[in-house]
Amino acid sequence: MGVFKRIRKSEDRSKNAYWYIRYSVNGKEKWESIGRVGLVTKTVAQTVLEQRKREVRLGRFDIVNAKIPTLNEFKDEYITYVRDVKRKSSWKRDKELLVPLCKIFGNKKLSEITAKDLEDFKLIRLKEVKPATVNRSLSVLRHLLNIAKRWKKYFGDNPVALVGMLEENNQIENILTVEQEEKLINSAILYLKSIIITALNTGMRKAEILNLKWSDVNLVNNIITITQTNSKSKKARKVFINSKLKKLMLELKLESGGHEYVFLNDKGNHVREIKNGFNAACRRAGINGLRFHDLRHTAATRMIEYGAGILAVNKILGHSDIKTTMRYTHPEESVRDALEFLAQDCSQNRSHDSSRNS
Repeated sequence: MGVFKRIRKSEDRSKNAYWYIRYSVNGKEKWESIGRVGLVTKTVAQTVLEQRKREVRLGRFDIVNAKIPTLNEFKDEYITYVRDVKRKSSWKRDKELLVPLCKIFGNKKLSEITAKDLEDFKLIRLKEVKPATVNRSLSVLRHLLNIAKRWKKYFGDNPVALVGMLEENNQIENILTVEQEEKLINSAILYLKSIIITALNTGMRKAEILNLKWSDVNLVNNIITITQTNSKSKKARKVFINSKLKKLMLELKLESGGHEYVFLNDKGNHVREIKNGFNAACRRAGINGLRFHDLRHTAATRMIEYGAGILAVNKILGHSDIKTTMRYTHPEESVRDALEFLAQDCSQNRSHDSSRNS
């Protein structure tokens, strides 16, 4: 039994050292990869080894592992939980993020998914998607394993915590110009136009818009209530309806035919997904790399540029952390303006003092 290093070759032929642990179960030697050296410490590997030895000593190793489900077996139970119990609005996205994980090691038991597996997963997925997308998949897996552990269907350390997340260098938002906005709206099919206009005039998230009901729209007081169940932060908030959106909402109300949802397709059914339609509109408008979420970024940026206070924008967007809203500000310009104001104020004070003394 012990902790040791082993060199492994990756798909790109690069060589990396990994921590392994070796122990015996019923007279049979077992090796287990813990993670890459540098990302996982020897202390962590030693801790996992002691845990395995304790399981073997107590006669729990085979019993525990026999009851642990595979990722494929547990993922549906997990999605049902986040959808029906937690009522997570982005559960469909979570389901999509689990797909590449299940393709690679879906048939492994939860206890068999190692830090090495996740390191390999990172390398494979980085050839296809951005670091942020890889991190989202890992975040879902981390939550899934924590839930399994809480339900006594998984034991041991969470391998996602061992490997950590990738550094994200792709926080680049596309901000629509006025000309691009006009092209996008003109290129969209009728019901999608209303959704785009709503996003640009409220900064609401896609799920918040698509799940909006007329019971949450007050056209007398011009307020949209984003309910707790429809909010990513699980906190209700209010968004005021401006004059442009008021006109649109009145038109939609007349066309709703008593339907509970605000946004309906050309067949009069609740709009549940717009990905294909939005991408098609972007192609027709000649706008590359635009995501629907960028409409929220555009709304936030415009509010800041037009002089809205950072706290007001934070409240409108429903950010839990003011730092998230701060990325829409331009600190250099703010500092320069503040100092210029100070200079103007001092100049005015000197002028006022001179006139008073004379």
